Amino acid sequence: MGNFKLAFATALLLSGFVSAAAAQESKPMAMAATPLPAQCGQPADASAGHKMPDMAGMDMSGMDEAHKAFTAGMMKMHPAMMQGMMAKDPDVAFACGMIAHHQGAIDMAEVELKFGDNDEAKQMAQKIIDAQKMEITEFTQWLEANAK
Repeated sequence: MGNFKLAFATALLLSGFVSAAAAQESKPMAMAATPLPAQCGQPADASAGHKMPDMAGMDMSGMDEAHKAFTAGMMKMHPAMMQGMMAKDPDVAFACGMIAHHQGAIDMAEVELKFGDNDEAKQMAQKIIDAQKMEITEFTQWLEANAK
């Protein structure tokens, strides 16, 4: 279990603190943000002038495929979370941010299923996928009924 926590912490650390400037020699990664429901509005950088750090050029040459996948998922999730949290209505912002956050959890759990070798960790990953998909559906239905 310690290695699982270390891999997760590493992915979080890399996603939040590595700048593109440190990776000038790497190949850029194409990574689209997690799609959000229409009620979540425009991307944060279009509606509020906020830009997430450009991590597309991050040097991942020293990472194995699992850690590359964890990092790619985090880079996909962060812009969508920021977009969702920019909604004017705090309730809508919460729902939109959580949809992106839950999709990020699903993406990380899918990496565990693909690359992990511990049955207990894989079972936890599947539970996360099942629960987060249900919660994304609930948030999406709430937005359809309540977003102004």
